[in-house]
Amino acid sequence: MTARMTLLLATLAGVLFLLSLLTPWSSIAALMAEDRGLAIAVLQELRLPRALLALIYGAMLGAAGAAIQALFANPLASPDLTGTTSGAALGAVVTAYLIGLASPLALSIGAILGALAALLLLLVLAGSRAETATLLLSGLAISALAGALTTLALALAPSPFAFYDAYDWLMGSLVDRSLAQAAFAGAPALVAMLLLLRLRAPLDLLTLGEDVAESLGHDLRRLRVEIVALTAIGVGACVAICGAIGFVGLVAPIFARRLSRGHPGQAILPAALLGGTLLLAADLVTRAAPLGRVLPIGVVTALLGAPFFLWLVAHMRWSLGR
Repeated sequence: MTARMTLLLATLAGVLFLLSLLTPWSSIAALMAEDRGLAIAVLQELRLPRALLALIYGAMLGAAGAAIQALFANPLASPDLTGTTSGAALGAVVTAYLIGLASPLALSIGAILGALAALLLLLVLAGSRAETATLLLSGLAISALAGALTTLALALAPSPFAFYDAYDWLMGSLVDRSLAQAAFAGAPALVAMLLLLRLRAPLDLLTLGEDVAESLGHDLRRLRVEIVALTAIGVGACVAICGAIGFVGLVAPIFARRLSRGHPGQAILPAALLGGTLLLAADLVTRAAPLGRVLPIGVVTALLGAPFFLWLVAHMRWSLGR
């Protein structure tokens, strides 16, 4: 991807970030009026954490999706379709409602362990170069199992209001998050994304075959471990704070692959920028809901991403049948 395209994507993400801070437009007038102190407090305490989490979470999903698609050599691989987000949600729910540790650090550790377990199980079931059908079936099985165990954990929770308390979080939400929570999600995610960017070269070589990559000195076993661990850390930390948000990690890498001319490793950076842009845009859509209600952002991404996923599956089937 050219530097010009990178700058364009970064600019688009920056514009949406500013819109997220200043929407509605009355916020701009408030900053210039006598109640400027209140407006600044609203920006710092409510809108800034929300915008930061949308940008970071979306970028992490995009980068993780690009890395997973490159590892499995499959455009349908993504954090939500491989069970990563479901596993992270299960880990966070068990930590909060069964173990009784609800601090951001404890939730992050629980979600990371859950995501790691899901990815390792996927590698055992499907292998690292799985065919599309095997990958989808394995991912769906893991997601279904994690979802059932999450429901069971909430049902067994000591609090009778566990389902109600966890509803918004399970549907994905950026509302009422603090800067401290944004830091707990953002720090691991940023480190994971930076380390994933360092793996671009070996991921590109995988397109030439595993034997070629190994002959050039790359340890593929270590590469798989690094991608699994970094994806689990970054996605798990974000899920712990914001809940499970789907389809961003599927849509962003697919478009990024086109921008990177089919090089899977080079798609990680544009996928991160596109992922952050998509989630910021989805967050703006949630605020446009009628009657003053705020839609769960996970619902918005599912409504936008599910038709795209269905089209992608139909397109792949049509291509294979030609």
